[in-house]
Amino acid sequence: MTVTYLGSPTGGAEPLPLYSFRVPAGFPSPAADHLEGHISLDELFDLRAPHVYLVKVEGDSMQGAGIYSGDIVIVDRGREAEHGDIVIAAVNSEPVCKRLHRRDGAVILKSENPAYPPRYIMEGDDLVVWGVVRYSVRDHAQ
Repeated sequence: MTVTYLGSPTGGAEPLPLYSFRVPAGFPSPAADHLEGHISLDELFDLRAPHVYLVKVEGDSMQGAGIYSGDIVIVDRGREAEHGDIVIAAVNSEPVCKRLHRRDGAVILKSENPAYPPRYIMEGDDLVVWGVVRYSVRDHAQ
């Protein structure tokens, strides 16, 4: 799996309407009496924060986590990576998107696709965690 750094989000966005009803399998008309308020995607995803950036993911190794090739992930470089987090990292200068596992002093980067083996970080490997993946965005019109 490869990652492409897209940079920090720019520009502001108009707050979008948030409706209080659920759409189980149809397309009911969003009536004004269901309008709960407005929501800003900038605020929801903390996009304005200087420690947040976007990465485009290529490859199928994280499908089990719901991250597919072509998805854009929102990464928080200000958050300390913990066991179980999905991270953007560099292993020996090669960027990857994997799930971080720490067990008995060992560090393992795991794919979420059984076709890919775990990557054990060995003595002499250089691991730099660039940030924790907080959200993913997928274009369903493809």
